[in-house]
Amino acid sequence: MKLRPAFVILLTAILMLSFSSQAKAEDSKGKLKVFILAGQSNMQGHGFIKADEKRNGGKGSLEFIARDAKTKKQLAHTVDVKGNWVVRDDVWIWYLDRKGGLTAGFGATEERIGPEFQFGHVMGEHFKEPVLLIKLAWGGKSVAKDFRPPSSGGETGEYYKLVVKHTKDVLSNLKEHYPAYDGRGYELLGLGWHQGWNDRVNQAANDAYEENLSNFIRDIRKDLGEANLPFVIAETGMSGPEEKHPRALSLMKAQAAVAKRPEFKGNVAFVGTREFYRPKEESPSGQSYHWNTNAETYFLIGDGMAKAMLDLLKEREVVK
Repeated sequence: MKLRPAFVILLTAILMLSFSSQAKAEDSKGKLKVFILAGQSNMQGHGFIKADEKRNGGKGSLEFIARDAKTKKQLAHTVDVKGNWVVRDDVWIWYLDRKGGLTAGFGATEERIGPEFQFGHVMGEHFKEPVLLIKLAWGGKSVAKDFRPPSSGGETGEYYKLVVKHTKDVLSNLKEHYPAYDGRGYELLGLGWHQGWNDRVNQAANDAYEENLSNFIRDIRKDLGEANLPFVIAETGMSGPEEKHPRALSLMKAQAAVAKRPEFKGNVAFVGTREFYRPKEESPSGQSYHWNTNAETYFLIGDGMAKAMLDLLKEREVVK
């Protein structure tokens, strides 16, 4: 049977529309959204989960703030109807020797939380696609030495190399590190940074911090193959708004100055954290360099970092 030209044109159009719709359906599936969370002990996270009732009635622990009238509303999404910590199936975290659905317990130990907790919840609520957090944090590490970027000269820091190595390994072997990965592809969307104590306590490292961190941002973008990768810096403000020590003040000033550099406009953000400080009387401990191990503080740092990251991503879409 010979087909008429008009019918052939119509059939071709229908087939093209079908293929187009199928392609759009595949595209709408969306890529895995990946974020790196890196730094030293305060990115590891030392916020207590369990409430020690013998100390201040458990104030400052995650359990306490989840039930306290002043704060429980902002943590409602983290607790299920039975009072257990929610385990998200849409946000996966890979943290060195630990991995799983995001929940409480991915801090420095399984009894602690860090910024990853609320950062992951915010991202999980924002994206329709699944989210992967690659957490790379080690205690007691400086940018001057341990995270030293290649552009700063001298010997490249061992932990700078590990950030690059682990990130590439996870992204190259997603099914191994994230068993639920379905082959949809991924987008590396940003890096969150919370670090500074070891540079803060050393004058030479302190003086070089702004330049070293700027070099870190440039180099990590180059080594991960992501030009203008959004980068969020959380202030090293664990002594609170009353901080007066010259080195502490100069380091925080340097962190803020990095984000103000013209080259980083719209792709690097600074998050002030001093207002998240809670005194030891309202905390599980008086360990000042770990934010008095206050879970609310780490929750708020993660929240601030996530919102700043989303603002950078919006800015990037506008530029596109």
